[in-house]
Amino acid sequence: MTEFDDGLRSLVANMFDTMEAAPGVGLAAPQVGVALRVFVYNWVDDDDVLWRGVAINPELWISPTAIGPADEDTESEGCLSIPGERFPLHRADLAILTAVDLDGTPFEIRAEGWLARIFQHEYDHLDGILYADRLEHKLARAAAKAIRKNGWGELDIAWTPGVDDLEG
Repeated sequence: MTEFDDGLRSLVANMFDTMEAAPGVGLAAPQVGVALRVFVYNWVDDDDVLWRGVAINPELWISPTAIGPADEDTESEGCLSIPGERFPLHRADLAILTAVDLDGTPFEIRAEGWLARIFQHEYDHLDGILYADRLEHKLARAAAKAIRKNGWGELDIAWTPGVDDLEG
């Protein structure tokens, strides 16, 4: 059961700050070491519509995904848990997100394109899945190599968005 209190509001505010410093378009509570089913998102679509919010205890329904190799130009995504890396991955074109906001008010969003991708990516984090876990074999090996090389996932190795340089 999620407590809708000042602690949750503080967590969400810190998650928005971290996501924006990275910079990223989404961040899930497990990525910052908090075992709650919460994610934040912040993205501007091609029509200059801002999609910014928090999804608490979300459920997600998606359309079927395409078969075959993902397009490197249009389907590549990255992750703040694997900073500096991008790999192509098929995602469903349509997602329906239901959740509650910080006030405990239920909402539903029908998302297409990149917003649907963002919701799927962040929802996966809530189930302990990284986008690298979904990559086709060859790309999954390249992602695993990058993770090992940088030490991501090891104890006491962390990256602070907006502070640590990724180029080193």
